Amino acid sequence: MDSLGSNVTGAKKLSLNASTLAMGVMVIVLLVAVIFAANSNEIVGWFVVVISGGWLLLSAFLVFGLKRGADKINTSLREATAAAAGRAQGGSSIVVDEGTSQRDLKLDHSFKIVQVQAGVIRQELEKDDADSRAMIDRALETITMTAGNARDMMKPSGQPLDGEIID
Repeated sequence: MDSLGSNVTGAKKLSLNASTLAMGVMVIVLLVAVIFAANSNEIVGWFVVVISGGWLLLSAFLVFGLKRGADKINTSLREATAAAAGRAQGGSSIVVDEGTSQRDLKLDHSFKIVQVQAGVIRQELEKDDADSRAMIDRALETITMTAGNARDMMKPSGQPLDGEIID
């Protein structure tokens, strides 16, 4: 059975050979175009030289740019893997599951709703007209409902919150 490292090395050699072959073909096309343009000494031949030169530059940019980008990604993956392995061997680690992340987003949204309703109450207290009391009552009702929903997200209904308080 092959190790993962040997498969990666084989794939890297294959891609390196393919890119080298492609660059070689583009150089040969450019040289042939230059030779034919020089022999015929016509403008159309030199246009072909310019076009093939452009294709050579484009392919060189793509090959070397993609290679550099792949090397950077490979390096960052190695660093991340090493960091994860270091945490798994005894360092501290943070485990974030998707359920916790979703709950945190919902709680954040609830807090934003409370902040908006507090702003509404402040505005209506400044107006102090007939409709203000109704708006304040609706905002307080929204805050109460939002706070209840947020508490239900944090714990099963009817049970007190438990856990460790961290200052």
